[in-house]
Amino acid sequence: MPLILIPLALLALPLIEIGVFIWVGGEIGVWPTLALVILSIVVGAALLKRQTLSTLRAAQAEARAGRLPERQIVHGAMIALAGILLILPGFVTDVFGLLLFLPPVRDFVWHRLRSRIVVVGPTGARTAPYRQPGPEVIDLTGGEFRRRDGVDGSPWTRLDGPGDDPDERGPRTLH
Repeated sequence: MPLILIPLALLALPLIEIGVFIWVGGEIGVWPTLALVILSIVVGAALLKRQTLSTLRAAQAEARAGRLPERQIVHGAMIALAGILLILPGFVTDVFGLLLFLPPVRDFVWHRLRSRIVVVGPTGARTAPYRQPGPEVIDLTGGEFRRRDGVDGSPWTRLDGPGDDPDERGPRTLH
């Protein structure tokens, strides 16, 4: 979609919503129209709460199974967008919001956007199966460990900063 269409769509949406309000108000009356708007706000908030909790549980189950919950994350974002669209007053946004609450529609959108989205986990971009990070333990006995001070020529063990003069006993620093 060319970038110029985004501002045009944002300008056109309120005009379309006003036109639909006038049409629906003329068909069923002002009070039923307002009741539908209030009902959509209440239903949107309730669906948002219910769907968000179930998506969060599914994402946690995926993470516990050792997989990156990318589908659940994207579905959660779409559910949040659907709830916002339902809470916004207007019938056009309500239609799009209700459509996004349907799992088959979310799956369709996910499959269309999947190649353009990179989900990043705690270890970086997903390139291999997700593994939950855990503590890395190195188990050594006293005989397996040996300390060598500056013997291997490593720059991390070379001491040549201020206070390294043997005649001058100050703090030792690594450079």
